[in-house]
Amino acid sequence: MNVNAPELGEHVLLAIDTAIGTTVALGASGRIRVAVSDDPRGHAEAIGRLLDEVFRATGTHPARVTGVVAGIGPGPFTGLRVGIAAAHAFALGRGVPVLPVQGHAAVALDAFEQGAPEHLRVVQDARRRELFVTEFSALDEAGLPVATAGPSLLTRAEYVERPGDIWPERIPAASLVRVAARRLASNRPFDDDRALYLRAPDVAQPTAPKRVST
Repeated sequence: MNVNAPELGEHVLLAIDTAIGTTVALGASGRIRVAVSDDPRGHAEAIGRLLDEVFRATGTHPARVTGVVAGIGPGPFTGLRVGIAAAHAFALGRGVPVLPVQGHAAVALDAFEQGAPEHLRVVQDARRRELFVTEFSALDEAGLPVATAGPSLLTRAEYVERPGDIWPERIPAASLVRVAARRLASNRPFDDDRALYLRAPDVAQPTAPKRVST
């Protein structure tokens, strides 16, 4: 899939997201190429193939990349960390910055540009009968969605549906690129470079061995 992105300017931006499936996008020369895998678990196996696909399809050499957009969630611990680690590894190898962006901001950008109402919520399945929810209010003067609440973790029992709630099937990596490009163009700060798990990981730290008295 190809997407027009005049906001890229001279930037060549790679985006990686594993919050829902695996999505990779490469933006260069005003166009963004997207490659996706909807496998909810095979993130590590998919990333290499998707990276190869976008670089081959655009004819762009990896050395041209000027920044790597890391989708920081919210998302599940097991999947989300794979994409963030891959983004950091690529950025370190090329000597370029990591540009952390919340996935829900990319979803909101798409929704607002497609005519969504001025106030909306992005609602994502968090499993365990829970939801990740972020509220947004329109686009600002830089064309960026304004977060007004969240991201937060709600139980399904707490969730009350509102008209216009957006339930993404995947995080749009092309819009991660576009959010990053607009932040760069307007000198806006990026998100903190940390994964938004919003809850403790499934794997617990081992406890100290019990002492056996003699």
